[in-house]
Amino acid sequence: MTEQDKQPTAGRDRTHKETSEDQASQQAVQDDGAQVSTDSTTAGGVPEAAIPELVIISGMSGAGRSTAAKCLEDLGWFVVDNLPPALIPTMVELGARSQGNVARIAVVVDVRGRRFFDNLRESLADLESKNVTRRIVFLESSDDALVRRFESVRRPHPLQGDGRIVDGIDAERELLRELRGDADLVIDTSSLNVHELRAKMDAQFAGEEEPELRATVMSFGFKYGLPVDADLVADMRFLPNPHWIPELRPFNGLNEEVSAYVFNQPGAKEFLDRYAELLRLIAAGYRREGKRYVTIAIGCTGGKHRSVATAEKLAARLVAEGVETVVVHRDMGRE
Repeated sequence: MTEQDKQPTAGRDRTHKETSEDQASQQAVQDDGAQVSTDSTTAGGVPEAAIPELVIISGMSGAGRSTAAKCLEDLGWFVVDNLPPALIPTMVELGARSQGNVARIAVVVDVRGRRFFDNLRESLADLESKNVTRRIVFLESSDDALVRRFESVRRPHPLQGDGRIVDGIDAERELLRELRGDADLVIDTSSLNVHELRAKMDAQFAGEEEPELRATVMSFGFKYGLPVDADLVADMRFLPNPHWIPELRPFNGLNEEVSAYVFNQPGAKEFLDRYAELLRLIAAGYRREGKRYVTIAIGCTGGKHRSVATAEKLAARLVAEGVETVVVHRDMGRE
């Protein structure tokens, strides 16, 4: 038996640990002797730099929690609705381990999960111990406004039971009183409409960048019906139909010869210029009103030639102006 074998196991383990620590210390020193700083970690071993930003959305039922959550979702946040408070630290840890794919998390906590609600304070303390920065947004509203909203949708308050709506509101206020006191941002929605609430959320969370607008440009054929999800519709049937040109009939608007034929017609280029200018005006208004998605439908008779060519040109204009754009040719190939 060697002298090393005679050493107690604990002693060998301690020696190995000390050696490992020495090696780690040496690795943290550069050739010139300067100490290299290492990233600090949370209690769970996750680098603090990887911890996602966290917002907890709560407040009175009917005060606009869903609208606030949807606003953050449109701004690129990962939103979880009605997550039990005990699972919030787990969600944050999973986000931290996503390699930057989940950098901002918003969690909606409300009385639908009231059996878990007592765990919220414990979860908040857990997050604080792990150096997780969190903000609480509380949506408030007057009793009168809440009663009107519940009556307008003819739904009971989640806590009213066999009582009246006001009984449920009173019970919820009492349940949320302490959380409201801890809130970083309280928004009273009593006199706000949906667009005004979204504007307030944008002002708090959109930063200096203007909220992004995403567009879908869809070509379609009128003979197959209007797209039900269209926000704006343009009719290209004022232009001659390439269908009646024998050499162009087999092709569609993606073909260069078809596109050239369409835009060599009187009024085609003028329409594209003026419609693109109109869309700039509309897009600015959509952003002010909190609208993030717009579907622009471009139609012709069969959705094959004129509408396809125009949709492609219009989408290219939008992309050039920085609008995230998707092109869909609904009826192309349907004939």
